[in-house]
Amino acid sequence: MKELWQLFITFCRIGGFTFGGGYAMLPMLQSEVVTKRGWATEDEILDYFAIGQCTPGIIFVNTATFVGYKRKGVIGAIAATLGSIFPSVIIVMIIAAVLNNFAELPIVQHAFGAIRVVVGVLIVNAVIGMWKKSVVDKLCVAIVVVAFILSAIFELSPLWIVLGAALFGVALPVLKGVREK
Repeated sequence: MKELWQLFITFCRIGGFTFGGGYAMLPMLQSEVVTKRGWATEDEILDYFAIGQCTPGIIFVNTATFVGYKRKGVIGAIAATLGSIFPSVIIVMIIAAVLNNFAELPIVQHAFGAIRVVVGVLIVNAVIGMWKKSVVDKLCVAIVVVAFILSAIFELSPLWIVLGAALFGVALPVLKGVREK
């Protein structure tokens, strides 16, 4: 029961104190789940994050569900998932209740503008961290370039890009094995 409560509180804290969605939450997620608690490895978090991105729903909630399931099965997944959405539900209800009264105020518009800038920085920081862990050779750089082109220019869904990369990753050892024979 204690670990279920820790799952709930940890994901509640991450969800309540980071803004900007899944990418902005990655640094705190890595710090809490990997470094502080040891609930997952760096590679597992990156895998959960990748799978969370291409499955329906919110990346952070999906990642929390994977971590909770790894720790305590279905009940752990439920505890982590509820913890991850609880702050958002409360914050959205409060904002919805008062936003219409204050949305047009210049100070509120400036605050949201500043928050967007900070969220952009958090996302860049998460990308740099993932880049350092994931892009380790020229082949990885080529995959990044192809994925970027497919996403930015052709606007291909991340689902197809991730599935294509997974298939390529599975096929590569097979192709290398054929060449070596």
